[in-house]
Amino acid sequence: MKVRVSLAVALCLVCCTHALAVDIETVPVGNPGNADDTQVMSDGTTGYGRVDYEYDIGKYEVTAGQYTDFLNAVAATDTYGLYSSSMWSGWSGEYGCGIQRSGFSGSYTYSVPDANYVNRPVTFVSWGDAARFCNWLENGQPTGTQDLTTTEDGSYYLNGAMTNAELLAVTRHQRDGIWALPTEDEWYKAAYHKNDGATGNYFDYPTTNNSTPSNELINPDPGNNATYCAFDGEFTYTIDSPYWRTEFGAHENSESPYGTFDQGGNVYEWNEAILSGSGMRGGSFDSHWGELAARARVSWYTPSNHYLTVGFRVAEVPEPVTLTLLAFGGAAVLVRRRGVGR
Repeated sequence: MKVRVSLAVALCLVCCTHALAVDIETVPVGNPGNADDTQVMSDGTTGYGRVDYEYDIGKYEVTAGQYTDFLNAVAATDTYGLYSSSMWSGWSGEYGCGIQRSGFSGSYTYSVPDANYVNRPVTFVSWGDAARFCNWLENGQPTGTQDLTTTEDGSYYLNGAMTNAELLAVTRHQRDGIWALPTEDEWYKAAYHKNDGATGNYFDYPTTNNSTPSNELINPDPGNNATYCAFDGEFTYTIDSPYWRTEFGAHENSESPYGTFDQGGNVYEWNEAILSGSGMRGGSFDSHWGELAARARVSWYTPSNHYLTVGFRVAEVPEPVTLTLLAFGGAAVLVRRRGVGR
């Protein structure tokens, strides 16, 4: 596993003492050229999980604390609606992720008053919000207004895209898309592939298991557990109000074969398949065990909306020149640009 810290943040840590980095802890996903999973999905499609290159993916879902740091960096004036009031008030007074906004436009500040929310996943984020977070990481975590140097370009050219139609037209840059939302294949491989070489072997659940996970929160975790809603004559949540979602890594022995946590349950996670009609994987604290399974493919969410059960994780992928060289059996030493003007 490793922690990627941007060059801009590294310099800041050397030169000042008051700034804190948003550190995205990632795990490597190897076995390039693995075969697709031949299992038929719930929507009748098949052939997911093949990735022809090595990449890194977030070990955990992006947390409310990390997203709050992002808001404080770029949303003093929240031009493109990166904050939803539901993050604080939730839905019908429940299910918020604990982020509060104070002040007035031009001087907004954000906080998580209840520290118990800090390490739980952020929710009520749209696909566009998640893409803008990736751009911010790619640009070196700058502070400033929401423009082409902070949130509107980087891994994705958004430039004010807000509507479903505008967001559906967005693509990952084919120049230096480093921090990004995982493609569906990248997400699927990290969750289910058995990490046993360039094979087509996959588990049914992202807890390194073919058996249905339990939804218990036990210390120590016995393994094969996830945060979801079970039903045995009555609905039973892993945890109840007010938090609903578990803190990252709470099921400490229930990781995927590559070492990710909560790719099943806690919150659904955006991926790039939204651009072709799906875009959601993994189930949530409010879904049943079947939606944690590899065959579950969700397509009823739209990219501009904010949902109480939806969050995201990020991936770090090779630059296209790397992919081209790999395809031809070559190699290269690259300097990955962070915070460089485009």
